[in-house]
Amino acid sequence: MTKKITIAIDGFSSTGKSTIAKQLAKELSYIYVDTGAMYRAVTLYAMQHNYISENHFNSEGLVADLPNISLSFTFNEKLGFAEMFLNGINVEKEIRSIEVSKLVSKVAEVSEIRKKLVREQQEMGKNKGIVMDGRDIGTVVFPNAELKLFMTASADKRATRRYKELLDRGDKVNYEEILHNVQERDRIDSTRKDSPLIIADDAIEFDNSDMGLKEQFERIMSLVNLKVQ
Repeated sequence: MTKKITIAIDGFSSTGKSTIAKQLAKELSYIYVDTGAMYRAVTLYAMQHNYISENHFNSEGLVADLPNISLSFTFNEKLGFAEMFLNGINVEKEIRSIEVSKLVSKVAEVSEIRKKLVREQQEMGKNKGIVMDGRDIGTVVFPNAELKLFMTASADKRATRRYKELLDRGDKVNYEEILHNVQERDRIDSTRKDSPLIIADDAIEFDNSDMGLKEQFERIMSLVNLKVQ
């Protein structure tokens, strides 16, 4: 009988972390948690309550309001993955907007917000059998995860993927704006004081700039199989 493990997937924005995590969770019948969606939902709440915009950020006001923010995932059988709910409302589409993408790294820098979400993430994964992706999963949330992956790709490749994804969704977007957003998020995520985006010492790095999803999935599944025996 195979044992259940914790799979931690970290990496830069638009490296396909969520896509590969969903595939793994489905194949293994594991719980999948997109921690980026949690930070995006808090960002959306901050935008809705005028705590943040491109020109200002009332982080103290948002922190004081944290008890009023309830986050949950509900599995959508039709889509095959869990969608993000903010205070009981499905916000899966809203949190993927370029407007949220521009501000989420600023919100994710706030220590009090990170502490709240890390506690919730650790509670979700206490029984193992989970695939979780984000920026600090292998370093902070699950430092003892049996398998840690770090996804990376060139900024240009990532911006192109994000651009196509948003176009396919019907959003009106500009490639240069997307590229700038990717580069700026890299800078903020990698230099923040609390839980910066770094590669865990025992993580396996995957540069998927020129790697298809099928090859990526097969290579990662071979690593998983070594851990669950």
